[in-house]
Amino acid sequence: MKAEKFEDLLVWQFARELTVEIYRLFEHSKKYYYMDQINRASLSIMNNIAEGFEMRSNKDFRQFLFFAKGSSGEVRSMLHIAKDLNFIDEDQYTKLLNSSIEISKMISGLISKI
Repeated sequence: MKAEKFEDLLVWQFARELTVEIYRLFEHSKKYYYMDQINRASLSIMNNIAEGFEMRSNKDFRQFLFFAKGSSGEVRSMLHIAKDLNFIDEDQYTKLLNSSIEISKMISGLISKI
């Protein structure tokens, strides 16, 4: 099945779920700069997938997928710090880290198909 809109892409759906989880997890954080950065990075994953898809050019879509993959790495990096500084517990860390790794793999697979 060919995706007709970005919302059809499973990777975008997973990125959306990750974004919601991160926003909810940090919504009451007093660590504003940290919270703002991880929220923006997670949002960037799904938004870059959407923006690239809407360009309707494989070259542009591919470039935006690379941006999304970079943002996924940024989220993972920030999750390591969140765990190290006890902003999140081990279970939260593992769940979100695994989710971001899976999204990154899915993005890589999509890049290779374009």
